[in-house]
Amino acid sequence: MNKKKKRIIIITVLILVVILFILSLYFYSINSKSNKDEKITFNIDNGTSTKEIVNNLYEAGLIKSKLSTFVYIKLHNNLIIQAGTYELNRNLSTKEILNILDSGKIINNTVTITFVEGKKITDYIKQIKEIFGYSEEDILNTINDKEYIKGLREKYSFLGEEVLNDNIYYPLEGYLFPSTYEFYKDASINTIFEKMLDKTGNVLDNYSTSIERSGFSLHEILTMASIIENETMVKEDRSIASQVIHKRLNLNMSLGMDVTAYYGVKKDLTEELTTSDLRDNNAYNTRNTSFIGLPVGPISNPSTSSIEAALNPSDTDYLYFYADKSGKLHFAKDNEEFQEVIRTYS
Repeated sequence: MNKKKKRIIIITVLILVVILFILSLYFYSINSKSNKDEKITFNIDNGTSTKEIVNNLYEAGLIKSKLSTFVYIKLHNNLIIQAGTYELNRNLSTKEILNILDSGKIINNTVTITFVEGKKITDYIKQIKEIFGYSEEDILNTINDKEYIKGLREKYSFLGEEVLNDNIYYPLEGYLFPSTYEFYKDASINTIFEKMLDKTGNVLDNYSTSIERSGFSLHEILTMASIIENETMVKEDRSIASQVIHKRLNLNMSLGMDVTAYYGVKKDLTEELTTSDLRDNNAYNTRNTSFIGLPVGPISNPSTSSIEAALNPSDTDYLYFYADKSGKLHFAKDNEEFQEVIRTYS
């Protein structure tokens, strides 16, 4: 055998050895990470890239090699990794893991919660406590943390400086849009509120031009909307109630709204207001006759219909309203007419 043939054989053998080594390494790398039966919850958000998914699998200790996993995906281009939350195990091979992610057999790891319009943030806190298990104290500590609120202001431009006013009971009151939300069961307190703020931002984008033209700040519009929400049970009354508020503000007249007195002394609307409550000198109580203007902030989390009413008051000339036993409002243009309404519907 001549030297040339010998060299070819040696090179061929070396190439085969290298190929066998690479194949051995590849198959070793896509074997299970561990022999232990250890379950892991793994989540894939919509829009997550393959690179991110593989990185996350590696960081979670579910695969041995990112490179080998990429190679496996390339070789099996029929794999379609689906978003969702999965229960995986460290003793699964890369093939088994990817097949599960391709199957779409997700676990139910979410909860749905509906925050009702017109409710206070303290009502929302009770719901969060019941569903997620956080204590009311922990939730309140989070939302009343000035540094946390400052951080939110950097993320959400609609949170104005007014929310940092020391007289405000709860900085996010009025800014948490009432709707139905889906959360992961282990969602943090921050995540819960920030998802609600995301929704608020999307809703408020629809009203940005109207708010700019209103002559009021967003904070003032939400404050008016929250009063309208709690003073009216019938949607048709809201734009007229809004007109009463606007007119009283223009006349520098006390708003005289019961719902602000309730909020100011932290009483539920089903409780009785005392004379002392009505005279209480807090930053919300517009029933105090010396109080002129809007409360320091919203008193509830209003619906879009109340926001629209605050932005679009009716073209009427009413100065008073009174709610009958059904919650229907009756309006009056002056005090004499107002007294007659009270006598008729009380």
